[in-house]
Amino acid sequence: MSLEVSLRHRFGAFALDVSFVARGKVTALFGPSGAGKTSVVLAVAGLSRPRQGRIAVDGRVLADTAAGRFVPPERRRIAVVFQDARLFPHMSVRDNLLFGWRRAAAKADAATIAGVVDLLGLERLLDRDPRRLSGGEKSRVALGRALLSSPDMLLLDEPLAALDAARRGEILPYLERLAREARLPMLYVSHQVEEVARLADEIVVLENGRVKVQGSVFDLLTDVDAAAGVPPLGAVFEATVAEHRADGLSVLAFDGGVLYVRRLGRETGTRLRVRLRAEDIMLAREEPRAISANNVLPCTVKAVRLHGEEADVQLRCGATRLVARITQSSCRRLGIEPGAAVYAVVKSLTVEREAPETPASSTASS
Repeated sequence: MSLEVSLRHRFGAFALDVSFVARGKVTALFGPSGAGKTSVVLAVAGLSRPRQGRIAVDGRVLADTAAGRFVPPERRRIAVVFQDARLFPHMSVRDNLLFGWRRAAAKADAATIAGVVDLLGLERLLDRDPRRLSGGEKSRVALGRALLSSPDMLLLDEPLAALDAARRGEILPYLERLAREARLPMLYVSHQVEEVARLADEIVVLENGRVKVQGSVFDLLTDVDAAAGVPPLGAVFEATVAEHRADGLSVLAFDGGVLYVRRLGRETGTRLRVRLRAEDIMLAREEPRAISANNVLPCTVKAVRLHGEEADVQLRCGATRLVARITQSSCRRLGIEPGAAVYAVVKSLTVEREAPETPASSTASS
């Protein structure tokens, strides 16, 4: 499904002038506070009317100021989840969930309702008072209520912004599972690069009310060009569980080699998203031996960006891009420059959690 957005509007001194087409299953609207992200969400949801613009979902025109067309929010079949959850305090969790279901144009059957409850881990919360829920639990209920309204698209406007680090860590695995299993396109608003790395397929970067850049999450998060507007994460790519070894390690195959992680509770053949932080990749000009790190990848240097006392080094490992962050001193001492052959020593990596009930994300043994 595609989302076409073209908007021009002025809010006092702030001018919104954006145009993009999103085709990923999960598209992230990324940028600092005040960039215009929420303004776009409100316009797509029909909660605000742009002065000029056109919005279409999968070819269905929701707003077109030139043609005088404006579909009211209740007829757009778009569900919105805000950062403050907005649950009804006088209703139980069960009744909050069914509130969305009762107002759906096409009501989900009992099996679908049970599936949503299972997807978000809500079974033990159904009879609870929303005022007795944690922030993460409230967010999961809000997601469930939105899903049971049977929308064509889900808009999430910084749903984790009001949560502390512990609660964000609690709900992110549910969002990962939702992104992986739900047949529903999502527009996810965030200014946290880690959230985007875990969830999104593509990124639209907003700055001062305009689109600065748009592209694949796998490309933009490994771009060392400061003009991209997204801090280079290190690497984001997909891998396949290839083997479970007797020594307690699982083997992940990707387009660049293999990685070893502590044993995963996933079947072989399962596709996973892998994330490597730039700070967790060391570089060597010669293949290191007799070291504790399990993951040493031969790479070629593609680009180097110097900033402050650090250097971001973009690497090519097969068809996969990585970024290592080292000191400028190390960069000079090792003669790191485009075209150089190096070895990336991976100190740790993260894969998506296999289920919300499991312990923290698996990391590479080192």
